[in-house]
Amino acid sequence: MKNFKFLPQVKQGLKIGLINLVVLFVLLEIGSLIFYYSKHKQFYYTRERTEDLQNLGINLEGVRVGESVVERLHPYFGYVQKPGPDFRPGFKYNNYGFISPYDYPYIKTNKNQVIVGVLGGSVAGNYSIYEVQNKILEKKLQQLPQFKGKELIIISLAIGGYKQPQQLITLNYLLSLGQKFDLVINIDGFNEVALANINNQNGLEFAMPSSSHVQALTGLANNSLSTRALKTLLRIKDNKPKIKNALETLKDCPLASCNAVMSLYVEDLVNNYRRDVARFERYRQKPSEDGSSAESVIYFYMQYPILTDAKLFPKIANHWAKSSILIHEVLKENNIPYFHILQPNQYYPTQRVFSEAEKKVAFSQDSPYQDAVKKGYPFLLKEVKELKANQINFFDGVSILDDTKEPAYIDNCCHYQKIGENILSNFVADSIVNTLKKQPSP
Repeated sequence: MKNFKFLPQVKQGLKIGLINLVVLFVLLEIGSLIFYYSKHKQFYYTRERTEDLQNLGINLEGVRVGESVVERLHPYFGYVQKPGPDFRPGFKYNNYGFISPYDYPYIKTNKNQVIVGVLGGSVAGNYSIYEVQNKILEKKLQQLPQFKGKELIIISLAIGGYKQPQQLITLNYLLSLGQKFDLVINIDGFNEVALANINNQNGLEFAMPSSSHVQALTGLANNSLSTRALKTLLRIKDNKPKIKNALETLKDCPLASCNAVMSLYVEDLVNNYRRDVARFERYRQKPSEDGSSAESVIYFYMQYPILTDAKLFPKIANHWAKSSILIHEVLKENNIPYFHILQPNQYYPTQRVFSEAEKKVAFSQDSPYQDAVKKGYPFLLKEVKELKANQINFFDGVSILDDTKEPAYIDNCCHYQKIGENILSNFVADSIVNTLKKQPSP
């Protein structure tokens, strides 16, 4: 009977423990509600429900949760994306491997449509997506009499890692198939210096497609990846269904605390995914243990000896300008206006002041790009005179993010937050509209 004397104390202890758990849960929920509101500017329980994974507040740039290897070798373009769905509503990787709402070639469905081609790498691809979603260029062009009531159809020929002459090649290929354009925009510069420099370091000719992309694919094609590269690829493959399932749970969370915990979990999975992708990029450059990389069925133009910076960056800039001039000449023969934009990048110093928080996101001391951008961009800018001498509508965008106090960069490569996307889109639109205003209406 003595043991029963402790029952009231046990009950009291359980009661206190339960009360503490309830209080802890309430505090966690309140804290999560405050966190959600500060991030999304809306109350969690009355939030606008969305099927768009972009609106969950997780940066999913470059993540395709349904695929293990998302790129495919292409005999003309170097590589494209595997056709399939995209996490953004209304978009897909189309029949040609470009992200778009449409298959190519696109044929106008009415006379009020204006077809806008977009060339470049991932920044140009993101610009295309942002334009389709927000129609900044369309709204500003409609202020001109010749574009009043017109509907813009954005045809993106941009893929992450593309650099000249891929823009030149993809444009001519689509033109040869009968794709019509009313104007063409080329947004580039970063990949030309950053990825061409990596090519040179790897002993690959700088004008060849990005070695960071094609050599990984050829390693798979040749079955010549190192053990570490294969293990990393398996981790990437294993991580993707975890990200997919976690995103579905996050989307359907009934409580703010659930949303907060799952957001942190998804961000951790995505960060692990990106770290493995970075590791794979390093490991895939090393041949397999049996040295079978020498038997490659894919032929590359190699660079030996490796060019010094003093020789490399002037060659890159000259090739960049020549490629743009060739694009202009082809389009001019077809009466298609051409607009060339040099993209901003955090590693090229301007008057922009970065907050400490943005510095942690936008910069990495281990970045393989920063040295090339600092050395290469000045040579690109030296070619502007030549571009304008050839009557190219060229616009220098390197400083367009200088005036914003908000964080503009989303990673330590080259990509922008929504505010950065908005600034770029408005800069492109204003540059085009102001140019067309000076020209006589057709």
